[in-house]
Amino acid sequence: MNATDFNKKMFEEIEGGGAKGKKLLLHACCAPCSTACLERLEGLMDVTVLFYNPNIETEEYLKRKDELLRFISETGWAHFLDCDHQKEAWYAAVNGLEDEKEGGARCAKCFELRLSFTARTAAERGYDYCATTLTVSPLKNAQLINAIGQSAALRYGVKWLPSDFKKGNGYLRSCQLSKEHNLYRQNYCGCIYSKGT
Repeated sequence: MNATDFNKKMFEEIEGGGAKGKKLLLHACCAPCSTACLERLEGLMDVTVLFYNPNIETEEYLKRKDELLRFISETGWAHFLDCDHQKEAWYAAVNGLEDEKEGGARCAKCFELRLSFTARTAAERGYDYCATTLTVSPLKNAQLINAIGQSAALRYGVKWLPSDFKKGNGYLRSCQLSKEHNLYRQNYCGCIYSKGT
């Protein structure tokens, strides 16, 4: 069975599905992952970046948020929406899954928490679509992320913009843009359980 080409579906939705020019709330985990995603969407949608990452420990969280704000300020490719850190919500969501391997059930719960928050916020604030930069990583399962995001979007009555930002050399481009903008680039997702794995 062939995997869905979510990058192709994204452009079909933008060009033929009525998403062009619409308001998109884009969940972002960090500046490096946002780079190529925002470049790809630039001029196609009215993008606001949502920094909601309760999985990231405080010092790392603040460092990533500052870098994301700097990148957005330098490029002008998006607006920025901040929110509370809510670490307790993440610890509650992954309780009992601390020993799961990276990419397993703990990650799925983490995606669900963050994408549900994104979809709910998009609905409450009048955005047309929501999506995430998480699919730019070659270590993240785009099929799973899109399934979770689509489910959350349906639950809150907002549209999900499918994506697989790693396609079309998206990950390579994110590395290039990170270097060009001298961005702090981390080597783990930010969760204490994934550090060093």
